[in-house]
Amino acid sequence: MKQKRDYYQVLGVSREATPEEVKKAYRKLAHQYHPDKNPGDRNAEERFKDIGEAYDVLSNPEKREAYDRFGTAGPGTRFEGFGDFEPGFGNIFDDIFEGFFGGRAGRGGRTSHRGADLRYNLEIGFEEAATGVEKEIVIPRLEPCGTCRGSGATAGSQPVVCRACRGTGQVRYSQGFLTVSQTCGQCRGEGRTIEHPCQACRGLGQVKAERTLTVKIPAGVETGTRLRLGGEGEAGVRGGPPGDLYVVVAVKEHPIFVRHGDDIYCEVPINFTQAALGAQIEIPTIAARTTLKIPAGSQTGAEFRMKGKGFPNARGYGQGDLVARIFVEVPTHLSAKQRDLLEQFARLEDGAGSPLVQGFWDKVKSLFN
Repeated sequence: MKQKRDYYQVLGVSREATPEEVKKAYRKLAHQYHPDKNPGDRNAEERFKDIGEAYDVLSNPEKREAYDRFGTAGPGTRFEGFGDFEPGFGNIFDDIFEGFFGGRAGRGGRTSHRGADLRYNLEIGFEEAATGVEKEIVIPRLEPCGTCRGSGATAGSQPVVCRACRGTGQVRYSQGFLTVSQTCGQCRGEGRTIEHPCQACRGLGQVKAERTLTVKIPAGVETGTRLRLGGEGEAGVRGGPPGDLYVVVAVKEHPIFVRHGDDIYCEVPINFTQAALGAQIEIPTIAARTTLKIPAGSQTGAEFRMKGKGFPNARGYGQGDLVARIFVEVPTHLSAKQRDLLEQFARLEDGAGSPLVQGFWDKVKSLFN
């Protein structure tokens, strides 16, 4: 299989190139390597195909965005979230001839087209992301007209062959020595016209509707997760398959927990005596409360890991942990008795119980000796 080149390199443009710069580069190269100008030149033919494939992606905003995110891809590759990508060469002639006539060349005939993909942004709670949840969503979309069943014509009638282009979808013009085709303005390239349009959809074959769907959100999802619902996008045109619906998940922030991967972190305050003497305290988890043992002499910043108390992995690779990070709160308001007891404690301190403090001042003394 031939390895695909970078599409930006194929057209000789930067990744920041504007649509006009992409089109200009494409027209120049397509004209240079067109098979009619290079008869029998196999390399020029391959180059011409690469140019068309690159332009098909970079001229389409959605395909270009997907390509920038997921990298080089060849024909038939599926960009998740943006539908099927099948580069064709119809648009090569479309854009070349657009410069002459200000229109687009039609492809002829009544062809079906896949419906557009849709995106729905869904926000869920932190706990819902941990356990999984089902949500009902309402999707506005285009669906086949129930009156004409998507044909666009009233009952008992059918589209007829376009008289202007005789069903080809194109009209031919001569421009000096060159004969080119342009999209038929009468049928807009369809090759057929509707003489008696359906009143319900005005001949479009599609109507706006709202559809209620149930979405199953698996446990362990995180912000940015995309769920694909096949066939739940907009209806196809003229019998084409429907597009897909992509549900993009956003997880709300939690007032206590912070997520890193499948682990969750929680800052737990303890008082001076708990840190000094040790204690057993209750801390929250996603599902319930649990007991955490604080060893005597614990310092601010100490972390305690509780296995399996974090998020489940969305791909089924086990469960994350809960990491409790403690910090010691110094009392700000002391009673007279508390102050007296602390002053007694201070008089009894000999430095052995505070090795960090003692070590710091030993280093300070050594600097001045």
